[in-house]
Amino acid sequence: MPREYTPLEVKMKEYTSINKTMVFILICVISFLLLFIQQTFIISEINAFKFMDGMELLVFQAIAGLKYIGVPLVYAWKFTLIGFILWTGCFLWGYRVSYKQCWQIAMFAEMIFFIPEILTILWFFFIDTDPTYWDVKAFEPLSYMNFFNHEEVPEKYWYVNSALNVFEVGYWILLTYGINFAARKKKSIANAIVFTSYVPLFLLWLWFYLGVYK
Repeated sequence: MPREYTPLEVKMKEYTSINKTMVFILICVISFLLLFIQQTFIISEINAFKFMDGMELLVFQAIAGLKYIGVPLVYAWKFTLIGFILWTGCFLWGYRVSYKQCWQIAMFAEMIFFIPEILTILWFFFIDTDPTYWDVKAFEPLSYMNFFNHEEVPEKYWYVNSALNVFEVGYWILLTYGINFAARKKKSIANAIVFTSYVPLFLLWLWFYLGVYK
């Protein structure tokens, strides 16, 4: 028997009762905007890209264009995959949470990753105002990568070190709150669902990435 909603959950239920399609569109629009700012005011201003012309400029613009096109596709795939992982975890632990709810939990939790994107923009706007492309590529706020000088770390470890960050842990916490909110049972089980389904697969993905990187 699901427990009663807490006062905080009642408020959250009101906030999350908006049209989910509009939420997805909003996430994509925010991502487009942040990507545009990074591409236009940070990447394009790097000296190595300022003087491009001809075929080099065309390739650069084509890659940038593909990033914009890929935003909704990447989000749709990510929410579908993580939603399935969470739904499977709920099923194995005996929690009746629908796949649609798991998809939506993954979507709402994704918003936490806008914070490091905004911090990155602010960093290169006001702190490191003359970065190289590799400085930008290796930068991730509040990540394990911050403990190293990226120039001394092999490039194959950049993504893994950057992926291990405070916001990823925050994402795990949001997933557990989402499942607990949807199921309204024991929060300890919601924690167990995330830490026996999504978290080990996330770490396995990082291990796989290191194994196939060349």
